[in-house]
Amino acid sequence: MDPTLTLIGALMLVISIVLSPLSSRVGMPVLLIFLVVGMMMGEDGPGGIQFDDFELAFLIANLALGVILLDGGMRTRAETFRVGLKPALVLATLGVAMTAAGAAVVAWWVFDLHWLTALLIGAIISSTDAAAVFSLLQGRGLHLNERVSATLEIESGSNDPMAIFLTLMLVTLIGNDGDHAGWAVLTMLVQQFGVGAVAGIIGGFAVVELANRIRLTPSLYPLLVAAAGISVFSATNALGGSGFLAIYLTGVVIGNRHVRMMPMILQVHDGLAWLAQLCLFLMLGLLVTPSDLIPLAGGGLILALSLIFIIRPLTVMLTLWPFAFNRRELGFISWVGLRGAVPIVLALFPIIADLPEAQLVFHAAFFIVLVSLLVQGTTMTPLARKLRLEVPAGEDPYRRLPLDAPAAGDHELMLFPLRGEIWETPRRLSQLRLPENTAVAGVFRNRVCLQPKADLEVSSGDMVAMFATPSVLPELGKALSGRHAPKYLAERAFFGDFVLNGDALLGDVEQVYGIEFDDLPPELSLAECFARRTKGHPVVGDVVTLGPVTLVARATSADQVTKVGLKMDNSQNG
Repeated sequence: MDPTLTLIGALMLVISIVLSPLSSRVGMPVLLIFLVVGMMMGEDGPGGIQFDDFELAFLIANLALGVILLDGGMRTRAETFRVGLKPALVLATLGVAMTAAGAAVVAWWVFDLHWLTALLIGAIISSTDAAAVFSLLQGRGLHLNERVSATLEIESGSNDPMAIFLTLMLVTLIGNDGDHAGWAVLTMLVQQFGVGAVAGIIGGFAVVELANRIRLTPSLYPLLVAAAGISVFSATNALGGSGFLAIYLTGVVIGNRHVRMMPMILQVHDGLAWLAQLCLFLMLGLLVTPSDLIPLAGGGLILALSLIFIIRPLTVMLTLWPFAFNRRELGFISWVGLRGAVPIVLALFPIIADLPEAQLVFHAAFFIVLVSLLVQGTTMTPLARKLRLEVPAGEDPYRRLPLDAPAAGDHELMLFPLRGEIWETPRRLSQLRLPENTAVAGVFRNRVCLQPKADLEVSSGDMVAMFATPSVLPELGKALSGRHAPKYLAERAFFGDFVLNGDALLGDVEQVYGIEFDDLPPELSLAECFARRTKGHPVVGDVVTLGPVTLVARATSADQVTKVGLKMDNSQNG
C-alpha cells in the first residue's frame, strides 16, 4: 500500500475534524464541511486526487449509512413512537412518492429529459437523509418538542426503503426500455418494507439476547453490537429487503431494551457514527468533479429551490393535516426536508447499471444536496428558535458508567458538573429536589472527594456523582442543570408560575383562581383539555388557551398530561 495515500486520507480526516468547530460558529452544517474538504482534495481542487471507483464508493457508502442508522436507532426512544410513528410513516411512504412525482415534473421541464429519467431523478432526491437529520438534531443543542423531533427522526430513519424501491424500479424500467418489468418490480416494495421490518425487529432482539447472555471485556460490547448490526444489514440486503430499515429497527430495539454496558455502547457508537459520516462525505466529495456541476447549475438550482419551497411544504401539508400539528410545527417539518448522503448514494445505481444520462442524474443529485445543506442546514437552528419549538431541557451527565451488578439493577453512576448562575449561591444537598430512587454518591471539589452529608453545601465548580436509573435522567438533569438558556426557555417563563396536576378539574381551577371558562363543563379535567387539542397525543410544551388562561403541558405519561403549567396571559398561544 502506498504510504502517501494513507497519509492523505489521514490528513483529510484531521482537517475535517479540526474545521468542524466552524459549524457552530458560522451556522454551517458540519456535514457540508466534510463534503467541501472532499471536493477540495479531488481532481478539481488543490489535492488533485482522482477517484472514480463507483462500485467501491457504493460499498463504503452503504456500510457507513448502516453504522449511522444503527446509532440513530439506538437513540430513538420507544415513547416517541406514540406521537411520531403514524405521521412519520405517512411521510416516509406517501410523502416520498408525492415528493418524487413533484420533483420529476420540475426535472422534466428544466433538463428536457425523458419522463422515466425525470422520474428517476425525482425518486433519488425524494427521501430526507438520516445522517443529516440526526447530525443536526442531536449535535446543535436543539431540544425540540417531542411531536416534531420524533416525526423527523422516524421519518428520516424509515423513508429510505420507499426511495430505494422507486429508484430500483425506475432503473429496471429504463434498462428494459420500459418493458418486461413484471411482477418483480411490483413485489419489490413489499420485499423492501416487509423483509426489512421483520429482519430488523428479529435481529434487534437477537442482539440484545446475545449481549446479555455472554460475559465479555466491557470494551468488546460496542464492537459486538456494531458487528451484529452490520450482519443484520447485510443479511437483509441478501434477502431482498431494505437493509437500511432493518439496521435502524435493530438499533431501536437495542436502544429500548436493557442491554449490558449500554452507556459504553452508546458512547463508542457516537464516535463510530461520526467516523462513518466523515468517511462517507469525504468520499462523496472526492467522487464528484465540481466543474461538471457548473453546466447544470441553473436547472439544478430551480429544482432544488422548488423542492425546498414548494414540493416539500405541499407534501407535508397534504399528508400531516390529520395529525394535530399546529402551523409552526408544520412549517418547521416542511423546512427540515434535508437531503444528504442517501440521494448521492442512490444516484450511483444508474451509473453502476450504465444507464444513459447517468452522469447527469448523479451530478443533479449532488448539486441538490449541496443546496439543501447550504439553505436548509444553515437555517434550521435559528428557525426552530424563531418558531419557538424548543422546550426546556435538563443537563446531560458529563459521564455515565454502568454498574453491571445484579443487585444494582438498571442503576448507573452519573457525573453532573454544577455550573451556571443558579449555582453561584451554595445550596445544601438536603435542599436539592432529586427524583425518587436516586442517591448522591459523592461530591468532587478541587480533586478531593467529599462525603455526601445532608448539610454539605455544593456550588458552581463542584462535580456531583449520582446513582440513578436512565428513566429519571430528564428529571435529574433539570434538578442539577445550571446552563444558560434563552429567556423564554426559563422554567417559569415557559411553563408559568403555577403547577397543577393533570387530573385537576376545570371547576376546581375556576374556584381557586377566580376564573370563568365559558362553554366548558366544570367536570372536564386539564388532561382532557389537552387530549382534545392534540387528538390524544399530547407532548411537553403543548399549549391550550382558555380565555385569560394559558395551560402549558409540563409533564406527560402514556398519552396523558400529568403536570400542567398555568399562565395568566396569552403569550404562548400558538
